[in-house]
Amino acid sequence: MTQLALVIDLNVCVGCHACVTSCKEWNTSGISGFLSDFRPYGEDPTGTFFNRVQTFEVGEYPNTETVHFPKSCLHCEEPPCVPVCPTGASYKRPEDGIVLVAYDKCIGCKYCSWACPYGVREIDEKRKVMTKCTLCVDRIYDKALPVDERKPACVMACPTSARLFGDVHDSDSEASTAIREQGGYVLMPEWGTKPANHYLPRRKARVEIHEDELIRADNPLKKETERPTGPIEDQTLDDVTSW
Repeated sequence: MTQLALVIDLNVCVGCHACVTSCKEWNTSGISGFLSDFRPYGEDPTGTFFNRVQTFEVGEYPNTETVHFPKSCLHCEEPPCVPVCPTGASYKRPEDGIVLVAYDKCIGCKYCSWACPYGVREIDEKRKVMTKCTLCVDRIYDKALPVDERKPACVMACPTSARLFGDVHDSDSEASTAIREQGGYVLMPEWGTKPANHYLPRRKARVEIHEDELIRADNPLKKETERPTGPIEDQTLDDVTSW
């Protein structure tokens, strides 16, 4: 069975939030929208997002690292959000493995968000329905788009190519190859949900800094001339030019 998913490379994610804003822009104007925001520029801002980037530090000073961790619906192969839904609004598509919400059936009871161990479902406070990442299902099958653009908006927007999209059940796909060759892993496998989305781990890179690089050198290229220190006696441009 086909299982579409995202593979996110934590080694090259810079936390720019391009994936967040592009996701919001595409989906709030698409079949999933409107994604409401409240007090976006005031105190206690809140809103509905399909994708968020969490940033935190690991280690102890001075040996610390900043980690940017994008997180959205993982489109689990055994999604716990589906069986708890009392109306059948939450469902998993057999043809591509995408987990979706039928808004016309959703009653906003939040059972699915309680069942999800990853905290990636959000209630839209205006429409009173549960929302989540759809893998841009209205985009990836849009034949009006060029083939190379039939990808989720977040994948298209990522400036560092930290996000891959494909069939993780296809051993020859770009996504599967990255998982296999770069040690891809899933979140909290102990829950038995079999997340489809994978993460590629951060990889240590050694940077050697030479001692002379730590010493500040004023005007190292000797290109700048000395600045005048007193009144300028020679003619200036204002003296010889008529404006």
